[in-house]
Amino acid sequence: MNDRTRVLAAVGVTVLLFLGVQLGALALIEPFHQSERQAVENPQDPTNSVLYFGVMLAATGLMLAAFKFDLDWLIRLLIVGVSVMIARYVFAELVPPVLGPIASAGAVDAVVLLAALGVGAALLWHPEWYVIDGVGVLMGAGAAALFGISFGLLPALLLLAVLAVYDAISVYGTEHMLDLAEGVMDLKIPVVLVVPTTLSYSYRAAGSTDDVIEDDRQAKSRADVDAPAADGESETVDDGDADPGATETDVDDAGEDALERDALFIGLGDAVIPTVLVASAASFLEVGTIAVPGIALNVPALGAIVGTLAGLLVLMYMVLKGRPHAGLPLLNGGAIGGYLIGAIASGLSIVTALGL
Repeated sequence: MNDRTRVLAAVGVTVLLFLGVQLGALALIEPFHQSERQAVENPQDPTNSVLYFGVMLAATGLMLAAFKFDLDWLIRLLIVGVSVMIARYVFAELVPPVLGPIASAGAVDAVVLLAALGVGAALLWHPEWYVIDGVGVLMGAGAAALFGISFGLLPALLLLAVLAVYDAISVYGTEHMLDLAEGVMDLKIPVVLVVPTTLSYSYRAAGSTDDVIEDDRQAKSRADVDAPAADGESETVDDGDADPGATETDVDDAGEDALERDALFIGLGDAVIPTVLVASAASFLEVGTIAVPGIALNVPALGAIVGTLAGLLVLMYMVLKGRPHAGLPLLNGGAIGGYLIGAIASGLSIVTALGL
């Protein structure tokens, strides 16, 4: 299998991981509603988006400060703890149907707790790529469903728009997401999806990503950077105007380097954030309903799914061509565009679709 075929197969797996997050979120909407997991009192309040964005900025600042003062272990424990918490929410909905009606409440609670703790143990002692990806899909689906039922249409749309702009600024402008990526990647925690291009690849055995990040910083000056990303950032960054003297050979070499990578990385947030709109559309719209067993789905939510995957394919195309890009502008833009098309096709006015 040549390099291009291997990487194209990895792109296909990446699409499947995104679908796993999206379909998982849709499957959790109704159970979370019934369990009253809604995080805010009024999901239609647009200030919810402002509050979430502020919390995210604060968390980013705290993480950067922790890396600066060599408190990496604290960040790792925090992320593992959040993983256990979200896993417990998800297992609380999945375990009862598996055990059946004869299981006592105490038995169900014990299995849920043990399963969630098992997730944390796997992350601490065996953070191989398939563990990271499995936990990432579990966390991503749970988080997207929780935010989806907590953010009405307007707050969800505002959140995606603001985070797309912030993503572009933090990657192309301040570059602090590169610093964050450099810090979290070596912690082997589920803030990224890791897709190997070779069967022999081991995420645990992989060396430090410092050299990759440094190469990316240097490559930015010649219009192509391919950096693994964290928390809403794609694995790649590009500034096409950074160096007007960049040559065609530079770009061609970058494309070949991308094909020779042992693994592709994409931030888990890149899957979660657009899926918030998918879940919100499925939660708050009662038009264009599509009967699919086990999940809540309508035409606007399906449009958001298709739009997100279209943005993902464009993003991956840029990676393979050595023309990387911040992830959320494409992914969120695709999700919003697909959602609006689906909403209008379902007979909604643009004003209603925007939640106004």
